[in-house]
Amino acid sequence: MSLSFQVVVCGSVVPDPLQTLEPVMTPAGPALKNELMLPVWFDPWAGHALYEAAHLAKQHPGSKVTLVSLGPKAKLQQVLMTIGQKVPFEFAALDGPAGGFTEPAETAGALAEAIAALPGLDRSRLLVFGGWESAARGAGVTLQTIAEKLGIEDVFLGVDELKVLPDGGLEIAERIEGGRHQVSRCAGPPAVLGWATGNLPEPKNNPQVGMMNMRAVMPALQKARPVKLPGEGLTFTAVNVPKQLRQTRIVKDAPVDEIAAEIVEWIRK
Repeated sequence: MSLSFQVVVCGSVVPDPLQTLEPVMTPAGPALKNELMLPVWFDPWAGHALYEAAHLAKQHPGSKVTLVSLGPKAKLQQVLMTIGQKVPFEFAALDGPAGGFTEPAETAGALAEAIAALPGLDRSRLLVFGGWESAARGAGVTLQTIAEKLGIEDVFLGVDELKVLPDGGLEIAERIEGGRHQVSRCAGPPAVLGWATGNLPEPKNNPQVGMMNMRAVMPALQKARPVKLPGEGLTFTAVNVPKQLRQTRIVKDAPVDEIAAEIVEWIRK
């Protein structure tokens, strides 16, 4: 039985975590200090989803992968010059904010609308991939909201492995407590999968793939539709970097049991 899929991956840019990320209040709401100057990279959670999508498409001829991104056009262009050399994909861009202070429901609405508008969308072959979490939008509800807006009932989160069964069904391994996995099965697409780390390493750079991708990425960026996320009903009373608390006391030759008892007492307090 020949199977093919239409895989849509949702992913965008996030600030480089090696930079100092200092939240500040602006007239337009909370933001990061010098946000426009911060270097960015592709969200690592979404990266796993993209690599798994490309692997799935390679295993099933006739499948295609489309990356849908919501973010500032200039930042997306920087990142796609690198990520575009990893795996082949088509690209659809939305020009809008990509920070951590956006409302997940509004983000999901914009992404769902973009997915529904993709040319030749076939729901009987549709798989929507994304990060289980996000380095910027870590609310953990964006993919579920996308599924609701697209009318997709089968949603799997914390996915580490996807197998396509001979009858066209899907077998999904999701992370649960204790380092174990819950294995679920569904009849097939459409389905939404939020990936954890998956099982694949990061692909090597391939300049030929990069050149092929950029032929489509640049026109897609030029045609990116502006999207505003007003954050209606969303308010912030304050934004601060978590404070570090460190209490150190040096004691020599203390018995192990005494140290353990002191740690337990400290935790209880």
